[in-house]
Amino acid sequence: MKQVNCAVVGLGAIGPTHVKSINAIPQANLYAVCDVVKEKADRVAAENGCKAYYDFDELLKDENVQLVHLCVPSGYHAELGVKAAKAGKHVLTEKPIDVTLEAADRLIRACDEAGVMLSCISQHRFDDAMERAHAALEQGWFGTLTFGGSHTKWYRSQEYYDSGDWRGTWKLDGGGALMNQSVHYVDMLQYMMGPVEEVTAYCATRAHVNIEVEDVATAILKFKNGAIGILEGNTAAFPGFHTRLDINGTTGSVILENDEIREWRFAAEGEQSTGFYGKISGAQEGQGSGHGASTAAIGSSSHEKQITDVVNAILEGRAPRISGRDARAPLAVILAVYESARTGKPVKVG
Repeated sequence: MKQVNCAVVGLGAIGPTHVKSINAIPQANLYAVCDVVKEKADRVAAENGCKAYYDFDELLKDENVQLVHLCVPSGYHAELGVKAAKAGKHVLTEKPIDVTLEAADRLIRACDEAGVMLSCISQHRFDDAMERAHAALEQGWFGTLTFGGSHTKWYRSQEYYDSGDWRGTWKLDGGGALMNQSVHYVDMLQYMMGPVEEVTAYCATRAHVNIEVEDVATAILKFKNGAIGILEGNTAAFPGFHTRLDINGTTGSVILENDEIREWRFAAEGEQSTGFYGKISGAQEGQGSGHGASTAAIGSSSHEKQITDVVNAILEGRAPRISGRDARAPLAVILAVYESARTGKPVKVG
């Protein structure tokens, strides 16, 4: 079986999830890991039987590396991704694609010019519940879309923000509850409802100190198709609750909560409820979906699905299901929310 040699760069909070996912995919080979902390890179490499690098530029010189997984602070994604593209490596970034549209566009352009693949992690599109809901959308079961809501009611401790000097900064984190925690559900909201045209928003920092960014945000959304919606991001909801996606239409509605279908009602199916289908979940049994007070509980099953798609895209010479341009869309919405909160005015999404 043909395999893609993968290198995971950054072994902090999410890097180990990529390592675990790669090891579970037959078409993927964990060839190398890279971290500026030598001891960390050596330990993970020894545990997984792969090479260890401590310098990203040295990693890029290795001709055997085909796909670079960027699990570094968000504000470094474009900087490292452009280098990887110029070295002929395919690029998979963690969310968000970067923290500014200029940086995202620079990365997209560099990968296009180099002829390499670019994708960005938005693993919840691969959840069973999300795939079922999107299939219903494609089949026209919702009728005319009327309303879409995205709610992330999480909690992050002060220790979480204090754990890295990049956390909670505009330069490297790019934002707070919206940019870091809510970006997945912003992506899923657009995936179902279509592009956002305009936002009106408020942001605040209510429960944490020594951070530059918001821990509470809310926005009213106007979609290009005429529907309206609500966006909520929260890392100050002690002790941490749910993520929820509400999709309403003239002939159908779905509510996803913590990556599971909670309500499933369609005129096409006699308004059957969720119980008709049973539990539909995107997380493996015994694994959290990341909705508590820590990122440590995030399961790897949906990461495995997306990384499998990325690896197969490389092997088959096709585009991945989530492109760099797809990843740009939720970033544009979140940045428009920040601009609206700063100015007190409605902002068009760029």
